[in-house]
Amino acid sequence: MAQVSIYFNFEGNAEEAFNFYKKVFKTEYSTPIMRMKDIPAQPGMPELSEADQNKVMHVALPILGGTEIMATDVLESMGHKLIEGNNISISINPDTKEEADRLYQELSQSGSEGVAPHDEFWGYWGTCRDQFGIRWMFNIANQPNNN
Repeated sequence: MAQVSIYFNFEGNAEEAFNFYKKVFKTEYSTPIMRMKDIPAQPGMPELSEADQNKVMHVALPILGGTEIMATDVLESMGHKLIEGNNISISINPDTKEEADRLYQELSQSGSEGVAPHDEFWGYWGTCRDQFGIRWMFNIANQPNNN
């Protein structure tokens, strides 16, 4: 089922922030926190320090009315820099890759900083900033094998 989430980028304190939000909203994480060390090795990926390995790759927490907030830690060691304007995205989780592609094509038109949706180890993902400066993320999680 399609859903929309709000996605935050943090400068190394995502876990602290989400422990705070968990307490405020009195809910539990949707899934266990995924750490940077859980990312499968990929070509050109830099070696991470022990501190960076334990940073948050992904966390998700339901808040109110079916809304879920999600986050990651932005790591300078991976070439990322947190600046005002890239610390929040609207995460769209459509039902199909075709719908993700269509939404990306339309929202990225006249926009910037696009990464077309493509397969990643967790699912089908892409991102763009539209012509009005709003950051959008497209994500379809891999379905568990029922073997």
